[in-house]
Amino acid sequence: IMNIMLVSVMERTREIGVRKALGARRRDILTQVLIESATLCTIGGALGVGVGLTIAQILAAVSPIPAAVAPRWIALGITLGLTVGIIAGVYPASQASKLDPVDALRYE
Repeated sequence: IMNIMLVSVMERTREIGVRKALGARRRDILTQVLIESATLCTIGGALGVGVGLTIAQILAAVSPIPAAVAPRWIALGITLGLTVGIIAGVYPASQASKLDPVDALRYE
């Protein structure tokens, strides 16, 4: 996730430079990148929970062993995705927020 976000920041260096030149604060850029990272991982966590529930239902149908999934495990999966997203997004967000607008606008 961190690598994906770092590549995203590199590809959007000019955009970040324009935003900073137009008055975006360091905190605004930091927040944007963190929200993007958290959203990406939360969606991934939710999809993982969905796939896991589907597999559990299939296994319960073909196996004599019951495959019940407690709601707390669902919440834990989604929360874990969100947490990983925030932690993995800290470094790319920090790098993006430190970009100098002049250098970012020159970047190709």
